[in-house]
Amino acid sequence: MNLLLLSSSKTDSDDYLIHAESFIKSFLAKSCHCLFIPFAGVTINYDEYTLKVSQVFEQWGFTIESIHLSENMPQSIEKAEAIIVGGGNTFHLLSQLQQYNLIDVIRKKIMQGVPYLGWSAGSNIVSPGIYTTNDMPVIQPESFKALNLLPFQINPHYIDGNPPGHQGETREDRLLEFLQINQTQKVIALPEGSALRINDNQITFCKTNNLAGYVFEYGKGKQPIQETDLTCLLNV
Repeated sequence: MNLLLLSSSKTDSDDYLIHAESFIKSFLAKSCHCLFIPFAGVTINYDEYTLKVSQVFEQWGFTIESIHLSENMPQSIEKAEAIIVGGGNTFHLLSQLQQYNLIDVIRKKIMQGVPYLGWSAGSNIVSPGIYTTNDMPVIQPESFKALNLLPFQINPHYIDGNPPGHQGETREDRLLEFLQINQTQKVIALPEGSALRINDNQITFCKTNNLAGYVFEYGKGKQPIQETDLTCLLNV
């Protein structure tokens, strides 16, 4: 597999995807023609979303084609040189992929080595399921099962701590709740500006700032990521 999974599309006041420019340029082949999947968009329509992404990628020498304009979506995936899945609402993204029967087609293509780039919701769906998304269930998918390409869950946009005055559960509380029910699972918490790079049988944790990433595990709580090499997590 060849995956680049970003926590987010922006950090701080940076322009859209700019923080990940070096990651993306080193990940995609020069002049790569990419198939974009905008299905996580809810408050932005697919045409607008595609334009927003293509304006950035074309500056870097890549071309973007959106799957929502395709007359044959499975065929477009089969022909794709790279697959890009943007962020938004993970429930809506998964529901659309299920509706168009694209889960198995995408998974097969990725297993054949085609590069897959995702951020936020696009990163969530490579896990066994979308159980650790931060999103509200604005729509009900057929199931929570996703691409199941990795043996652990991902939590993007991870924020450590509790905002002043907030009396509800923290992100840490929510992830520990998940592990209380799913005790054999692990969760990788990705703060803004970080990413996972998966190349065949190797996982690398990458980041553009000093925010810590964490591995959550039942009985061990949250453990800060100390090493960039997380390949051991493929054997969980």
